[in-house]
Amino acid sequence: MTFSNLKDQIVFVTGAHQGIGQAVAQTFLNEGSIVVEADLAFENTSLKKVSDQVYQVKVNVADEESVKSVSSELEKADLIPNVLAHVAGISTMDYLVDSKTSDFDKTIAVNTKGTYLIAKYITNLMLKKDRPAKVIFMASQAGKNGYRAMAAYSASKHAVLGLTKTLAIELAPKQINVNAVCPGIIETAMKHRERNDGAKIRGLKPDDIEKEDNSQVPLGRTGKPQDVANVVLFLASPLSDYMTGQAINVTGGMTMN
Repeated sequence: MTFSNLKDQIVFVTGAHQGIGQAVAQTFLNEGSIVVEADLAFENTSLKKVSDQVYQVKVNVADEESVKSVSSELEKADLIPNVLAHVAGISTMDYLVDSKTSDFDKTIAVNTKGTYLIAKYITNLMLKKDRPAKVIFMASQAGKNGYRAMAAYSASKHAVLGLTKTLAIELAPKQINVNAVCPGIIETAMKHRERNDGAKIRGLKPDDIEKEDNSQVPLGRTGKPQDVANVVLFLASPLSDYMTGQAINVTGGMTMN
């Protein structure tokens, strides 16, 4: 299914360099959208036009000046988003009692503060157009459940859901829908690193963790980035116009609440 209304609409995607963010960006490109890809991995701190459909810019979502700068760049270039898909995030792993406070601080800074800053500056920019719009945050099933050795990540994603619900209430009068996607086990570079880290912490092999992962999913397989991107596309489309403040699971049935 394609959505003609997304053609030529401006979509701002954070974390667009790889994994889920990259799949989200490509999915909107396939719809004919104009996509601004933002990621810490990009080199240009100013907007770079890559093609008629693609712009790229470096952003550190945990740094307020960086997010402010990108917001200003978007306004100057008249690239105020119709859709915001905030995907950027990190994870750290260790049992809570053994964990480093610096790892906790870093995870909260990127995942929670980063969502707050993107919400504050990019949606403020979107409000200037006084038009309906869509905001999609990337949470996690870890935002609904606790997981061994992932205290910081779980706490950060629970907070993302709180921000989603609050912003949804605040922006509803302006017809801006705010929803979150809660992926389960998705095959990305981050997940593969988590398997290695988790195996070391638990005295297992990465293959053991992968088998455990698959055994927990009722549909019998772990997810792909495109599985998540499809739901982001749905939330950006007219099909979700009467949904706001929701946290949509994309977990193969692993999380059902």
